[in-house]
Amino acid sequence: MEYLQSIDWLAVGHKLILPACILVVAFFIGIAVNRFLQRKLAGFVKKSESDIIEIFFRAMKGVPIYLCVVTGLYWSVTTSDMPASLEKIFSYVLFAIIVFSITRVCERTLSGLIRLKFSGSSDMTQSTLLDTIFRVAIYASGALIILDYFNISIAPIMAAMGVGGMAVAFGVRETLENIFSGLQIILSKQLRVNDYIKLSTGDEGRVIDINWRYITVMPLTYNNVIVIPNKVIAGAVTTNFSQPKDNIMIVVPIGVDYSSDLEKVERITVEVARDLVIKIDGYEPKFDKNGVDKNPIAPVVRYQRFNDSSIDFNAVMYIQNFDNQYILKHQFIKAIKKRFDEEGINIPFPIRTLDLPDNTKIELRK
Repeated sequence: MEYLQSIDWLAVGHKLILPACILVVAFFIGIAVNRFLQRKLAGFVKKSESDIIEIFFRAMKGVPIYLCVVTGLYWSVTTSDMPASLEKIFSYVLFAIIVFSITRVCERTLSGLIRLKFSGSSDMTQSTLLDTIFRVAIYASGALIILDYFNISIAPIMAAMGVGGMAVAFGVRETLENIFSGLQIILSKQLRVNDYIKLSTGDEGRVIDINWRYITVMPLTYNNVIVIPNKVIAGAVTTNFSQPKDNIMIVVPIGVDYSSDLEKVERITVEVARDLVIKIDGYEPKFDKNGVDKNPIAPVVRYQRFNDSSIDFNAVMYIQNFDNQYILKHQFIKAIKKRFDEEGINIPFPIRTLDLPDNTKIELRK
């Protein structure tokens, strides 16, 4: 601190007027350049339809401002007549800004790649657990580089962090269990953001976030969220309806009268199911030259058994979005009942035949 006391701050103040003006001008030039590049490159990024380019574009946001400030600071230091001690301080600031800029770009790029890898899209809600871990690691690395440049020994800091980390680990055992359970879930890809899951506890919904302590699940009601600790997920029996494929099979059992034309029943049921899946879930049929839908997830009818009063079959439909299953069943039951009535196809009531002795008298009342 002695070299700071030896500085004539009044004289320095006069000498800093020009450098200060340079920094202000450089800052506003950086803002203008950043906005200009954002506008010009946004259209190119949108047309490219590349997630990698979009991630890098977002990571570079604000970099022109840092570069202009660094350039202005360097120009100020080299052109102004400053005391050596003050010039050294500015050189430290210059180096810190450069390291911070590089660190920020690396953090944004890696964060975008993580979202792209584990969430399927760079625009989706991210898995904040991995984001947090990598952000802390990257910024900590940048801070250690800056401290080393300042000739501040980092060995005692690392030793203190190691000892302190052991002490903290015993106090936050449950938190660490959740963290490592969350890492295991993400890296094994058992669950991903936007997957629809159901636990053995009965909780079910769509995963909207995987945090460092818990997983947030949104039920189909959309009026609340379920927060589940990571270690509970890791230890529970979980059904993931979104893996390995997003196609979910919906089965609706139906029975028709024995006098029904089964070929006609099958054709009408498939037509009704196909129209609804197209309308509700965006299904795309693939007809061949004979008019047969060759899509692997096309609606089908599978006859099951001869029941007491009906021939039973299952109407099988596939949907891409799990949230659509209930509305699809609802609309299908209404539509198939209406179509069967129009076509004269009967859905029979249960019938029971009673075999009674000849001398038994039965009184029937209306």
